[in-house]
Amino acid sequence: MKKTILPLLMALLMLSACNQGKREARQLLDRANEAYQAGRLEEAIQLADSIGVLYPKVYEVRHAANRLGYDITKSQLLRDVHFIDSVLSVKRPELEAMLPRFSYERDTVYQQTGRYLWPTQVIEKNTSRSYLRFQTEEDGKMSLTSVYVGGQPIHHTSVKVSAPDGTYMETPASPDSYETTNLGLTIEKADYPQDNDGGVADFIAMHADQNLTMVFIGDRTQRVTLTPADRQACREVLELSNRLKLIKQLTEDQEENHRKIEFVDRKIQEYDNNIEN
Repeated sequence: MKKTILPLLMALLMLSACNQGKREARQLLDRANEAYQAGRLEEAIQLADSIGVLYPKVYEVRHAANRLGYDITKSQLLRDVHFIDSVLSVKRPELEAMLPRFSYERDTVYQQTGRYLWPTQVIEKNTSRSYLRFQTEEDGKMSLTSVYVGGQPIHHTSVKVSAPDGTYMETPASPDSYETTNLGLTIEKADYPQDNDGGVADFIAMHADQNLTMVFIGDRTQRVTLTPADRQACREVLELSNRLKLIKQLTEDQEENHRKIEFVDRKIQEYDNNIEN
């Protein structure tokens, strides 16, 4: 008799535990649905995901949680799409209003995209002076170019900009520098991308209302004053660069969101087809 009753008790205990697990999983699913309907999407996805972790063998409820998870994920993506659209609707007109203030240059033979400069710094207006030029490409990649013009070469590869209080920023040595001569003058140029300019662009923009000096650093040094127009050029180009990068990043994020929505739609369709079959 004992040998007969024991397996029966074990079976009843397992059945009871199984039913308890189903009830608890179903309660979690109901809470996830309630949070989803109320728009509490982060809470809803956490509850839906927890069902598969806590009750992996309650297959029916777990599958329903997975299906709900697709709906929640799509709602999150649609929310992000709406938010980015609202930001772009403001930022794009602001950018379009800024662009006419800049000079646009593009060599159609050698360049796939153009670049923007502040009008006082276009190259043809500055062929005979030493200065620091600022430009940004259409995707927002800003760069600095130090231009030295003098009677003797100094072979400079970096520059240092100082404020009246003694603070300064200095570029690393440029990996892209070159020299030439014209009518007996030495012309040297060195390029520095903003992400490797030693903080010089940000420093100048921050101190644009102060008298700044720049030192060309090479075999010997040469000091020049950054004119008010050059300081303004830095500030204006830096602002444009930031706007262009923001628009580019938002646009890329939006494209990624749409790709994710297409993926989720396919998964929903696959899931529903499997249920029907």
